[in-house]
Amino acid sequence: MDKGTAASLRKPHMRNITAAYLVNPRPREYCSECYDFTAMLAMRRTFVAPLWRSALSRRGNATAATPRLPLTGIRVLDISRVLAGPYCAQILGDLGAEVIKIEHPTRGDDTRAWGPPFAPYKDGRGGEGESAYYLSVNRNKRSVAVSFKEKEGAKLIQTLAAKADVIVENYLPGTLKKYALDYDTLAKTNPRLIYASITGYGQTGPYSSRAGFDVMVEAEMGLMHITGPRDGPPVKVGVAVTDLTTGLYAVNSILAAVIERSHSGQGQALDVCLSDCQVATLANMAQSVLVTGKRDGGRYGTSHPSVVPYRAFRTKDGDILIGGANDRLFGVLCKCLGQDDWATDERFSTNSARVANRDVLEHMIENITSSKLSKEWLDIFEGTGLAYAKINDIKDTLEHSHVVARDMIKEIEHPACGQLKVLNSPVKYSRTQPSIRTPPPLLGEHTNEVLRDVLGLDTAEIERLREKKAVGG
Repeated sequence: MDKGTAASLRKPHMRNITAAYLVNPRPREYCSECYDFTAMLAMRRTFVAPLWRSALSRRGNATAATPRLPLTGIRVLDISRVLAGPYCAQILGDLGAEVIKIEHPTRGDDTRAWGPPFAPYKDGRGGEGESAYYLSVNRNKRSVAVSFKEKEGAKLIQTLAAKADVIVENYLPGTLKKYALDYDTLAKTNPRLIYASITGYGQTGPYSSRAGFDVMVEAEMGLMHITGPRDGPPVKVGVAVTDLTTGLYAVNSILAAVIERSHSGQGQALDVCLSDCQVATLANMAQSVLVTGKRDGGRYGTSHPSVVPYRAFRTKDGDILIGGANDRLFGVLCKCLGQDDWATDERFSTNSARVANRDVLEHMIENITSSKLSKEWLDIFEGTGLAYAKINDIKDTLEHSHVVARDMIKEIEHPACGQLKVLNSPVKYSRTQPSIRTPPPLLGEHTNEVLRDVLGLDTAEIERLREKKAVGG
């Protein structure tokens, strides 16, 4: 950099722009009277380019044949267990982030023991195998077995946090503070840290100290009350949907914080909880109560509360979902069922009338659908514009021709279990397609690798830590 450019960068207004440019290298966003493009370009060569090169070097430079994934260069510490947190971290890993999973040295993530079923080991080691539950949400991660209850173990995690972009954790509020692993402590040494805390009930409020589990929140926050048969008991959803939606909200929040950090240069804490996310996903059901001030209508089974017909009906060999979402489509359905006169029957001619006569109409429809096989009805409804689908079990779903065509099942090589089929990332990108680059790790599989490559520890020091029970693997 020549003396003139250096002198320009020392001007007060240019020092301000220098700081801004380092976190947001787009000079057009700043006042035109401050532009000194020669200085800007010099600054970019001197300061900004090395920062980007450093980030890229974490996972290797991209080439035209292997483009950078969206989150290449972002390092995530996954200090979470079970589902919501690991699911969040897995999605970040699919998008290219380097994810380091911190696990207890002997038992690991709780879900490692949640079986059967287990994928059996094929390399001769003892044990039941890797649990299907654990395998479902832990790919694209490296496992480091470290105990933060040991002073030296906590220090290792603190040092990793100083080199991380994101932390995902799901301990009760205040738990990690005892080990100096809370946001306020870690942000002092890494102010760019984005720290996502996933809990049952949040960091504040009367329930904040309670442990929260998916089924509890489904029950307490309205979902279970509106799920199940019309005259039957409340039913939990077949998957831990509150955990999963909370994981998705956490991903969105983290990505937004990463974008904001590119402008401000600062990280932040994210308070993500199952209870808030469950209330938010009540969506139209909650809005109906807010509009009317009345209690909800309870459970509708597979029926839609506001549209009739729109539910599952029995067939000769199973069940099929049928929906006539408006008056025109109801007329189409009547034609398919061989009951054209229903469309002009005053009991059914409008959606409001059909809602009022729901039980009568649904009984009439099921008397007809139960006379044919599901495949026969699928053929009849094909191309009509109706909402219709056979109700498949999970095996049929995974073997469905459309699921296969959309590449939703992938085969990967696991170091101990051999070939495994797993679910693929669902979003298709035109250039930077998320990928399954590594299988779900064995417990502590990467302890030595991470401590050596990220923290610079030598073999003797790692073995000393292992002897002191600070690390495992």
